[in-house]
Amino acid sequence: MTKTARADQYATLYRQFRWHVPREFNIATVCGQRWAAESSRVAIHHEDDSGRRSTHTYAALVSDAQRLSHALRALGVERGDRVAIVLPQRPETAIAHLAIYQLGAIAMPLSVLFGPDALEYRLQNSEAIVAICDDGGAQAIAGVRANCPALKHVITVGADVDGAQDWSRLLSKQPDRFEPVSTLAEDPAVLIYTSGTTGPPKGALIPHAALIGNLPGFVASQNWFPRAGDVFWSPADWAWTGGLMDALLPTLYFGFPIVSYRGRFSADKALELMQRYWITNSFLFPTALKLMMRSSAWSAPSGLKLRAIMSAGESVGTAVFDWTRSALGITVNEMFGQTEVNYIVGNSHERWPARPGAMGRPYPGHRVAVIDDAGRELPRGEVGDVAIHRRDIHGTRDPIFFLGYWRNERATLAKFTGTPDNSWCRTGDLATMDATGDLWYQGRADDVFKAAGYRIGPGEIENCLIKHPAVVNAAAVPKPDAERGAVVKAFVVLAPGMRGNEALVAELQAHVRGKLAPYEYPKEIEFIGELPMTTTGKVQRRVLRELEAQRAKDADQRG
Repeated sequence: MTKTARADQYATLYRQFRWHVPREFNIATVCGQRWAAESSRVAIHHEDDSGRRSTHTYAALVSDAQRLSHALRALGVERGDRVAIVLPQRPETAIAHLAIYQLGAIAMPLSVLFGPDALEYRLQNSEAIVAICDDGGAQAIAGVRANCPALKHVITVGADVDGAQDWSRLLSKQPDRFEPVSTLAEDPAVLIYTSGTTGPPKGALIPHAALIGNLPGFVASQNWFPRAGDVFWSPADWAWTGGLMDALLPTLYFGFPIVSYRGRFSADKALELMQRYWITNSFLFPTALKLMMRSSAWSAPSGLKLRAIMSAGESVGTAVFDWTRSALGITVNEMFGQTEVNYIVGNSHERWPARPGAMGRPYPGHRVAVIDDAGRELPRGEVGDVAIHRRDIHGTRDPIFFLGYWRNERATLAKFTGTPDNSWCRTGDLATMDATGDLWYQGRADDVFKAAGYRIGPGEIENCLIKHPAVVNAAAVPKPDAERGAVVKAFVVLAPGMRGNEALVAELQAHVRGKLAPYEYPKEIEFIGELPMTTTGKVQRRVLRELEAQRAKDADQRG
């Protein structure tokens, strides 16, 4: 069973916290160079889906990063230039980030799952001049390169592509000593494109200082990482904020080992990795935890040293929360943030109570509130937009903030609100704050809908469905209805061996009706093989909403 939580230390930790952001700061220096002198210090344990394994020290990572910095400079990369990194979890990904940062250039991580259109848009919009990829992205980039005039060079890792330069041969020609450029903490370091729900993706420009802004939440959510012997692993793609800023970079910042796995996530593989590398700390999406909860391999796991799990992207829900406590002896620390302002709210079970279903409290250093449309703080218990203030409770600038959307000043201005100087940054996520300061998620502003006059958030319905043993995952969306405007519809993924039929539909409806308000139970349930998901593990309810809207439109035209 889980250890008893200590006394609530939150108020003291939050009140006493102070930011210390140096004028000059570079991610490569703190995540690589300061550890390289210890020749045996391990940075990355790597494994791929073929079973190949390797171990890489900080000294080796930095040596290759120095060579790559020289190579990129020879290719014309200068301060402020964008370099695309289209790589999965592997050592070369970390090397590329370090090399780009110490050049004063801007790393633009892109998922290897992106298709040609997604790659082309981001390469064009950012005007990236170099792209680094492996066999997973080489062909896709080759197909769009002619439409990206700014893209002058492509470097391939383990892939032979016409018109591209081989990583190993390129680095072998360069010296392993490189003098990093001097960067200010507020200089740009990373450009990450948000998926967004409307319009084209927006590039969020992240400064070097944002890593400092992430650290209080990272340390707290990982039960005061690091401790002696800690090893980190997360299946989160290093091309996204969750994998980069919540796993890779903060682990390297503290000089500890991280496991990289190049392959698809499975509950069985997760257990194997945790046992082999004695993983102590992890960031796992709720979707991953749900798969583990339903897996026989995790019914009585042994040989684990896991001491902390952070989860984000969706609400964990009480079903998963209770399972991790009973099966693993671990209380999941939920976290909330987004690319623009990451790691701002969450739990730290050993320092303050983690309450099932709650998002948590503002992490030390972040002033967070629930605001209305005019940017005014709302009373406790009222639903509003979760927002973070530019300054902490002591009046110091919070380093967590993005610099703005890439070449989109209008969107940047629209992100901020409130008097006197647009001090509040809106997240677009709805929540209430209770008397203890815990936030309770109500859904994305564009996920909440009205049915029969009632305002409904999908999270509570989905969590209730997942508590049923027949359900692995669920998504609740509005289905257009001529009489009531909309009714609740649930898309349900069943557990292995379960069959969807009318009897199970009735059983699930009764299950929800007996636990939630009468207007919240799904009037219609559709069984589906898998839910549409983003590459960061979030359910794409928008896709399902649009599907139902199109179905309703088609029915009207037929009718």
